[in-house]
Amino acid sequence: MGSEEFSRRKFAQTLAATAAAALVAPRLARAAGAGAMLPDGMPESTIQLNSNENPYGPCPAALAAIQSSEAIACRYPDGAHKKMTEAIARLHGIAPENVALGCGSTQILDLCDFAFLAPDKKLVVAEPTFEAVLSYSKNLHARAVKVPLTADFRHDLGKMAAASDATTGMVYVCNPNNPTGTILYKNELESFLPRVPKGTVVLVDEAYFHFVEDSRYVSVASWIGRYPNLLVTRTFSKVYGMAGMRLGYAVGQKELIAPLRERISFASANSAVLAAGIASMKDPDVVPRNRRLLNNTRHGLVREMEKDGRKVIPSEANFVMIYLGRDVEPVVKAFRARGILVGRKFPSMSEWLRISIGKPEEMDAFVAALREIVPVHA
Repeated sequence: MGSEEFSRRKFAQTLAATAAAALVAPRLARAAGAGAMLPDGMPESTIQLNSNENPYGPCPAALAAIQSSEAIACRYPDGAHKKMTEAIARLHGIAPENVALGCGSTQILDLCDFAFLAPDKKLVVAEPTFEAVLSYSKNLHARAVKVPLTADFRHDLGKMAAASDATTGMVYVCNPNNPTGTILYKNELESFLPRVPKGTVVLVDEAYFHFVEDSRYVSVASWIGRYPNLLVTRTFSKVYGMAGMRLGYAVGQKELIAPLRERISFASANSAVLAAGIASMKDPDVVPRNRRLLNNTRHGLVREMEKDGRKVIPSEANFVMIYLGRDVEPVVKAFRARGILVGRKFPSMSEWLRISIGKPEEMDAFVAALREIVPVHA
């Protein structure tokens, strides 16, 4: 194996301490058939590095809870919904009335759009960022104001604050940002929030906050008492490995949470995912274990890209953006032909490819394919 090729042995050394966790088999996924989640025509051997999922899946306790939920499948999940809400409230040191559950955090984004936007309201976002909040806002005919990222690919909070006025219904901040993986620092957010009009909701999406290692970062979930217009959303799709189960939530002052709850028809989550969510929160190892596994794998991928002389945006999430110097659309198709799904094209960053972090052997295959599809020129 050449020195420039991906070394699985060396790469795996960084994960030796947690290798046992990587062997936990997601039995539920196997029973359903992995191919059920793939695009038509793609074999079950397809490597999925396109949607920022956690390839290790739910923890063993969560899997057991999912299987046990068969016994209550005939009952509505009202009691489990209440228990989950209370568990999240305890986690954040707030009252249950400050929590809204959603069918994934994307439903929370949808609910926020319908609660706080209208045809005469603006939505201020970074460009690029996670598109769901923009997609939903179109149904309301709200006016989206897209503020380009800074030179280091981070939210330009100064310009986002300047774009916010009395007609702005909501400002969306994704931290860490999807697709760039970049973060905003504590001092920057402390300066930004008071500059946004008090009547404008600031929605901070912390879907990837579990992966952050930079000490300058802070979750703003503990700030909701300081800022009445602050909402924070999180998800069980990423570090908890339950993207297919759909569970997310928002925390904020009750005046902001109430209109979200009003738009949810009965319970917004099913018994199986609620049981799995509660079990996951009780497991003290699931977050540090998955953070270590995925972050170590990300660091290894970045080292390989640096060996090639490729530019990579510093990421604090379970994905990275790699500069290819060419339009990514044909590259995405070339990967697909090799049985590897990679990130979609982002129009404002059309020469950057987003790669989700998979297992070491999956990243091995990705790097080998990348060196064939987009070779490094001496």
